[in-house]
Amino acid sequence: MAVNLQHKSSKSLLNRGSGFLDGYSHTLNPYMGCSFGCSYCYVRRMPVALFRKEEWGTWVDVKQNAAELLRKELLRERKKGPVTIFMSSSTDPYQPAEYREGITRSLLETMVEEPPDFLFLQTRSPLVTRDADVLLQLEGRVRVSMTVETDRDDIRRAFSPYAPPIAARLRALKELADRGIPVQATVAPMLPYSNNFPEVLHAAADRVCIDDYFMGDGSGGNRTEQLGIHGIYEKLGLQNWYNQQAYLALYNQLLQLFPRENLYISQSGFLPD
Repeated sequence: MAVNLQHKSSKSLLNRGSGFLDGYSHTLNPYMGCSFGCSYCYVRRMPVALFRKEEWGTWVDVKQNAAELLRKELLRERKKGPVTIFMSSSTDPYQPAEYREGITRSLLETMVEEPPDFLFLQTRSPLVTRDADVLLQLEGRVRVSMTVETDRDDIRRAFSPYAPPIAARLRALKELADRGIPVQATVAPMLPYSNNFPEVLHAAADRVCIDDYFMGDGSGGNRTEQLGIHGIYEKLGLQNWYNQQAYLALYNQLLQLFPRENLYISQSGFLPD
């Protein structure tokens, strides 16, 4: 898929945490837009996407002055109180543009020099392992959350064909954990999976969060309904997976492998440590 990449300067970078992320003082998005273009992404129904003429997934704006701006804002915000950051709420900080642009890495390096109280780094890209050296310098101030919505790559291709393969994400999770970086496997949104999924997650991470469209799209599932995601389930003959109780089966299976305190449901798994 061709992506229109543009470089732009931003006037602000840190946004106040609100709604689903009201447990954070700020959210931080290194880019606008996301070339992974996942079919179920709730951002598709938000102003940042709706007011853009181009289709979601086909455009990315690079915040070229991000590191300099973050330094100034961190110095200012830390004087007011604790700074906890969720990166990112409406993009993936390690989407393909990051390979060349390095905006996310520059932000992490800035945080090493002017550290926030806590950083929750949400991605679905194995590229995050590139920055393990910087993440280690943040010591106990960071957690990397890797989206692993299923263990079936055929399901991944049906819902998010431009996102990284599941096996690569799992390897990245384990690599970060082995290096001593706190991690979380985030099953969000939970998609149809195989019987081996609980064991697969257990081998990669010691902490799991489960979320679905109904709890996690910020509208009780209404945004997802507007995206027509149910049609993909029907096409695959998996309609039974699209319901508000489906996540409970996985949760109960994970309880056989994980301590209860290491399992989280929806918003609780995204809150600052």
